[in-house]
Amino acid sequence: MAERRFDHRVAVITGAGRGLGREYALLLASKGAKVIVNDNGSSMQGTGTEAGPAEDVVAEIRKAGGQAFACTESVATREGCTAIVQCALDQFGQIDILVHNAGNVRYVSLLEIEDEDFKSVIDVHLMGAYYLVRRCFPLMCKAGYGRIVLTSSIGGIYGWENVVGYGVAKTGIIGLNNVVAIEGADKNVKCNIITPGAVTRMAEGLDISQYPPMGPDLVAPAVAWLAHESCSVTGEMLIAIAGRVARAMIAETPGIYRPSWTVDEIAENIDAIRDPSRPWILSPLSGHREHIARSFALARKDS
Repeated sequence: MAERRFDHRVAVITGAGRGLGREYALLLASKGAKVIVNDNGSSMQGTGTEAGPAEDVVAEIRKAGGQAFACTESVATREGCTAIVQCALDQFGQIDILVHNAGNVRYVSLLEIEDEDFKSVIDVHLMGAYYLVRRCFPLMCKAGYGRIVLTSSIGGIYGWENVVGYGVAKTGIIGLNNVVAIEGADKNVKCNIITPGAVTRMAEGLDISQYPPMGPDLVAPAVAWLAHESCSVTGEMLIAIAGRVARAMIAETPGIYRPSWTVDEIAENIDAIRDPSRPWILSPLSGHREHIARSFALARKDS
């Protein structure tokens, strides 16, 4: 089997100065991609700036014979995201791959969180993703090629305590991914989500003594496949954690149809309504239509 490479491809990777993003940048560069290493060097809470992390990764890539350029603009603003995209165009003339990995987190309970804490996390994860996609997507559509990899989290799928901003942002990413996949389907622009689990700065303060090996290197191959021209899926979510790679998906129960309902009837049928034994697993590309069609079909069958 021929090695999957990224020769002549240009990748923009955010949050690429450390942790997961660094691993993504090194892997893609080692396989021929030209990489914009974006990282403003901020703390895990999103404060401060430092050029060192991005520049260090660029130096590492260049030392190994690859091509890379550092960009320290922030993803938290429209202007910063515009500058990141322009940097790729100025340095390499195109954008084929976008991996939005940059993140921050503020651990505060819902009872105590301030609006600014919530907004700072939304700005980096969700608004940063939107700003970057909004600027890259037209370029990719015009070129007839693009691969976008967005980052969600089990905190967005299942939730977790003390991270309401993070959870909301990561759930919002799922909606953005679906729309990009649908609108890019006939233009060879594919968009998918990576849901990573790795020991990085975000794990600071956690007891990881019982964790199995969970390095970023166990996540990077899944991201690279989603970013590759041979990627065969769009609008999907891949989980990569501790060596396990899996697909996450949204499902519905078939539910129960009645021509009318009372509150008491909902209560009496709630177990059957919630029964997951025969799930509907719908594709993002056709799910909206199929959800309506199947629901209407149940109503017509009874009429």
